[in-house]
Amino acid sequence: QLQLVESGGGLVQPGGSLRLSCAASGFSLRDYVIGWFRQAPGKEREGVSYINSSGGRTNYADSVKGRFTISRDNAKNTVYLQMNSLKPEDTGIYYCAAGGRATMAPRYDYWGQGTQVTVSS
Repeated sequence: QLQLVESGGGLVQPGGSLRLSCAASGFSLRDYVIGWFRQAPGKEREGVSYINSSGGRTNYADSVKGRFTISRDNAKNTVYLQMNSLKPEDTGIYYCAAGGRATMAPRYDYWGQGTQVTVSS
């Protein structure tokens, strides 16, 4: 069974950091572009970042550039999203997704269930 599982979310104060992980089971992530998305209450799902299969190409939403870093460890079949200098507007459910095309649009083939990130004092 193909599965993506996110972890690492939680409650953090503004200015704090979290590292999200996206682990795959049932298939190898090394063949896929991996994207991170988030969805705040009442808002559409938006692209946060993606990384290509080799890890040599990344992209970020303007709202997170300079604060978030995406990386992958294909040997561990895991992709990470390091989030620093978190702001309340970063609050939402974060999803990872696997697909064949590098895009910030939510057009990926496989999705995880999401992990909640809450930034609040």
